[in-house]
Amino acid sequence: MARSRPRVWLVAACAAVLLWASVAQLVAVGRLLLQFGPAGDADPSPPPSVLPPPRIYKSNGYLKISCNGGLNQMRSEICDMVAVARLLNLTMVVPELDKRSFWADQSNFGDIFDVRHFIDSLRDEVHIIKQLPERLGPSDSDIIEMPPVSWSDEKYYLHQILPLFSKYSAIHFNKTDARLANNGISTELQLLRCRVNFHALKFTPQIEGLGNKLVHKLRARGSFVALHLRYEMDMLAFSGCNHGLSLEEAEELKKMRYAYPWWRDKEIDSQAKRSQGLCPLTPEETSLVLKALGFQKDSLIYIAAGEIYGGDRRLEPLRSAFPKLVRKEMLLDSEVLRQFQNHSSQMAALDFIVSTASDVFIPTFDGNMAKLVEGHRRFLGFRRSVVLDRRKLVELLDLYTNKTISWDNFASSVQEAHKSRVAQPSCRRKLENRPKEEDYFYANPHECLVNSSLCS
Repeated sequence: MARSRPRVWLVAACAAVLLWASVAQLVAVGRLLLQFGPAGDADPSPPPSVLPPPRIYKSNGYLKISCNGGLNQMRSEICDMVAVARLLNLTMVVPELDKRSFWADQSNFGDIFDVRHFIDSLRDEVHIIKQLPERLGPSDSDIIEMPPVSWSDEKYYLHQILPLFSKYSAIHFNKTDARLANNGISTELQLLRCRVNFHALKFTPQIEGLGNKLVHKLRARGSFVALHLRYEMDMLAFSGCNHGLSLEEAEELKKMRYAYPWWRDKEIDSQAKRSQGLCPLTPEETSLVLKALGFQKDSLIYIAAGEIYGGDRRLEPLRSAFPKLVRKEMLLDSEVLRQFQNHSSQMAALDFIVSTASDVFIPTFDGNMAKLVEGHRRFLGFRRSVVLDRRKLVELLDLYTNKTISWDNFASSVQEAHKSRVAQPSCRRKLENRPKEEDYFYANPHECLVNSSLCS
């Protein structure tokens, strides 16, 4: 019996440590929720009139960043870089948005996000300025321009980036996509990433106002589904997915892929990608899947997407199955929308607001918008998001269209495959040295959710 006492004591000690860690993380998440409340709903409450006290620290230098990609990719990049600035005690410059990619959107940060709110709401973490001091010009030798290494942890920034400030006054990160790891980051920085994402990156009053107007118009008609139908020209060209397209359409997309040098993959086996579940569902496939999942003909469905490739002709099968299919262009006056046209990121912001507020969210491809909306909906109380298993769906769709299985067999199989595909409290799946394949932080930021203690 005497021998067992040390073992019992060790078990008790370990249990106490685990309990303390869980309580500490719950307190941290609770502080995030109490101080800033849940993420903004369709009708966000006004920001508090009392600003947090500024954090006083000796700045090691300036961090300038140029984001790349679409709106939601840039959103995650900004969150990451605020965390990096905090880690390294840097002064951050208001981010530059991508103006050179496929979308050619000339929007500045202030055209999409509330700059004053961004600066003020983070003043107790990072000092943010609107531009570099005049003495640091674009050709100044006191500035180094570079991309940080993808999926890096805190050690990389502390040991590889911070020492550069002994030689340079400022660093310009000219690419910022996926430059901070999903996992292995301190809880404090993970919570800061969430704080930036859910609270500091607030849309401008103009975008919020119009987004809320869309939500009100939809809710006046009843409950609604936000369908992120990622069947746009850029996605099809980039992915090389041409299932259901004509030879002329496939060739048009291939030419576009070759026209953009930063799209590295040129020759793509469309059939192989589709069978692996790596292609967005077509509108025809989407209509069958929605019906199989039990959505009725009178379901109100909002298409949260840009211009669908093939236009109304391609949308016809989906509209025939669900006549109450709507887009923002059908709900708002053309004059009201005119200020946002030719600004794809501002239009995407409207879709983001509607998607986070919808009764159900269903993306047909797991791109950046799908992942960030899923994460926001988790933070808002695990609102229903259906994450489609495209690999399984392609297999079932082909069996059904080839008349190998009946409709009843197809529908029951689709429902069975998606019983556990609704976003719910869970821990991110981690894969050692395979960050692209593991669960994305922004799709399930479990450190910032009420179930955080389960994932300690």
